[in-house]
Amino acid sequence: MDQPNLTSPARAVPIPSMSDTPVWRTMALTLLALVAFAGNSLLCRQALQHSAIDAASFSSLRLAAGAAMLAGIVRWRGAAAAPARRDGWAAFMLFAYVACFSFAYDWLDAATGALILFGAVQVTMFAAGLRARERLSAGAWTGVAAALAGLVYLVSPGLSAPAPQGAALMAAAGLAWGVYSLRGREAGDPLTATAGNFLLALPMALMVSAWMWHDARVDAPGVVLALASGALTSGLGYVVWYAVVPRLGALRAATTQLAVPPLAALGGVLWLSEPVTPRLLLASVAILGGIALVLSAQSRATR
Repeated sequence: MDQPNLTSPARAVPIPSMSDTPVWRTMALTLLALVAFAGNSLLCRQALQHSAIDAASFSSLRLAAGAAMLAGIVRWRGAAAAPARRDGWAAFMLFAYVACFSFAYDWLDAATGALILFGAVQVTMFAAGLRARERLSAGAWTGVAAALAGLVYLVSPGLSAPAPQGAALMAAAGLAWGVYSLRGREAGDPLTATAGNFLLALPMALMVSAWMWHDARVDAPGVVLALASGALTSGLGYVVWYAVVPRLGALRAATTQLAVPPLAALGGVLWLSEPVTPRLLLASVAILGGIALVLSAQSRATR
């Protein structure tokens, strides 16, 4: 099938620009995107703990639904359903994130999983910056130390510590997502690139499902939750996020993502009846406060 012509005004349907968007609408769309990201944790936790679906099947269905949703949106825009330059490494990182994320929620609650995930993502980004010889101020180093201390405290052995296998898998998911985000800087159009990466990652997830077929189990609620995670909180969530990021700027966008773990915690309490432990609260303050301190120091240095 011929690919749509990107240069034809009759066929190209761009996402509306945010340059003339009222502030209240930008704020509303930003909140919607953050709720969607937190919703990924809630939907996965709900599916694995309260339905009969297994983690491998959830991952495959999530990627399939996300690929279908993103490909449809990209085609509606008049662009190809996959990026011109296929990035197999980025697709593998996306697969690793989705798979580790799903299997981790066999052991973790929604709030703890989201906190470990975003903590690991930020640690990965900081490490990449140091490797690129980016210089950090004393305030930024203080924030890094606080975030690392909070992450270590959260996963250290104790009465209320999360299961080590779940914490390790979620940290791996955060590492994979951090690497994927770094690769995305060179991807050109992020929406088109993400659609292509979902398509490339799907066969990898299907191979894991085939390998674990003896443990496969699905039921209607689990399938619905997996499809919602892929099409809505992943697919549409990314579309909304890509629309508001140019309006927010890089530092503001990174800062606003600090709201995802608290939103996941609130959703876990209200929807899944999960407890909020003192360890989780203290670790949240250290990790989120440390990351906010780093971003604040970066903002001052940039100015």
